Amino acid sequence: MSPRTRVGLIVACAAAAAAGVTIAATALTTTDVPGQPIAQPRSGVPPLVLDLGLRTDPEAKALRRAAVLYQRRRLQQAARIFDRYDSVEARVGSALSTWPDGFARLEAIAGEQPESGAAQLALGLGQFWRGEAGDAEGSWRRATRVEPDSLYAVRAGDLLHPELPVPGLPSFVPSFSSPQTLRRMSPPEQYAFLRRRAERGGTRDRLLFGAALQRLGRPLSARREFERAAASRPNDPEALTAIAVGLFDKDRPARAFSRLGPLSRRFPNAATVRFHLGLLLVWMGSVDAARRQFELAREAEPRSLLAKQSDEFLRRLPSS
Repeated sequence: MSPRTRVGLIVACAAAAAAGVTIAATALTTTDVPGQPIAQPRSGVPPLVLDLGLRTDPEAKALRRAAVLYQRRRLQQAARIFDRYDSVEARVGSALSTWPDGFARLEAIAGEQPESGAAQLALGLGQFWRGEAGDAEGSWRRATRVEPDSLYAVRAGDLLHPELPVPGLPSFVPSFSSPQTLRRMSPPEQYAFLRRRAERGGTRDRLLFGAALQRLGRPLSARREFERAAASRPNDPEALTAIAVGLFDKDRPARAFSRLGPLSRRFPNAATVRFHLGLLLVWMGSVDAARRQFELAREAEPRSLLAKQSDEFLRRLPSS
C-alpha cells in the first residue's frame, strides 16, 4: 500500500467515525488516482468515475452495476448496460468500455458537452492513459471550472495535485454528536433529514448539513451552509472553523490556513480550531506538524469528541 493510500485510509476511518452518518459520495472510481504524470501510454483501461450521488433511480442502479463490471474488466457486459442510456455518464462509460477504440467517442462527448465535468474529467483520463499529460491537465482544469461544485471537480483536483498525499477534500468534523435517529436511516433519508433541519436555521443543523454536503462532493454548497451558520453566530469558533475548512482548495490551500491561523489566536482553547488545523496539515503531508495540533486539541478539551478523534489520528498517523 502506498503512503498516499495509507494516509487516505487513515483519514477516512478516523474522520468518518465522528460524523455518525453514512451519507457519502457514491462516485465509482475503478483504480487509484495516478501518480506523477508520465508522458507515455499506460496499460489497461482508464479509471471510470461516476458521480451518482444518492440517486436510487433505475438508471443509477444500472450504471452502478455497469461500473462494477468495468472494474472487473468485464467490458463487453458493462458496455451493454451503458448503451441502454443516453446520459453523459452512460455515454462516457460506453466509450471507455471499448478502450482504446472509444477514445474518439470520448473526444466527441467532451466537445458536445463542454459544461459537463464528467465529460471533461473522462477525456483527461483518456488523454493521460494515451501519454498526453499536457492535454490531460487542460481537460482536468476545465472539469474544475465548469462544475466546481461536483465530485468531478474534486477528483480533477486530485489528478492535478498528485504530490498531495490524501485524495479528496477535508470535511469539517463537528464537535457535537449527530442525532441518534440518523443511524436508523438510509443515506437518502439522512440527507433529507439534515436538509430539513438546516432549513429551519439552527447553527448546528447547518453545520451538520454542510459536512454532509462535503462528503457528497459538493464543496461550494457546503461552504454556503457554513457561511449561513456563521451569520447567525458570528463569534462561534466552530462555525468559523467550518468556513475555513470549506475554503481548502488544492490549488490554493493558503486560503484555509490564513483563516485557521488567526482563529487559533482568537480562540486558543478551542479544540475545533486545533483539530482542523491538524486535519488540513495531514492533507498537505505535514504529519509532524499535524501531530502537534492534534495534541493541542486533546489538551484543550480532553473529554470532547474531538479529543477522541485526535487520539485516533495520533494512533494511526505514520511516523515521520
